[in-house]
Amino acid sequence: MSAIARKCDLSRNTVYAYLELDFEEACNWVNILKTRKRKLDPYRDNIVGWLREHPDLSASQIADWLDERCSFKEIGESTVRAYVRELRETLHIPKMMTYRTYEAMEELPAGKQMQVDFGEMTVKTTEGNGIKVYVIAFVLSHSRYKYAIWQTRPFTTREVLQCYEQAFQYFGGITEEIVSR
Repeated sequence: MSAIARKCDLSRNTVYAYLELDFEEACNWVNILKTRKRKLDPYRDNIVGWLREHPDLSASQIADWLDERCSFKEIGESTVRAYVRELRETLHIPKMMTYRTYEAMEELPAGKQMQVDFGEMTVKTTEGNGIKVYVIAFVLSHSRYKYAIWQTRPFTTREVLQCYEQAFQYFGGITEEIVSR
């Protein structure tokens, strides 16, 4: 059962459930899969357009765009991943990988520059639910010392300014320049 599950990329419980079906039930189930409506079907044209215009988009980015541009957030990211993967396969839209070019930068003197960046991620709570958390991170370019503040809601302008003040206090001063990404 474990080998079948690994080979088919299914859970063992799903394999057990499928093997309990008789031939007629399995045929009916396969036919239902071919004709069923899916939650993302109304957004198919949008997703296909985005994938054709930006073939390097990830399924996570598609999920974000569905939320931001279509106000659709009633679906899990794994469902979006599966839908996008299927669209890419059936429409022959390969995922193009783009790579950042990195180059060595001259070392900056102490106190010259601080870099600031924002981020977000979904983490599991102790109850097993997913919750989105937001971060603002400060990095001193010379020493690579870091300071970050996390919270469970997007930062307001007032909070960002307070975070800057806290970072300056933590680092013991203000750099000559600040690079915000």
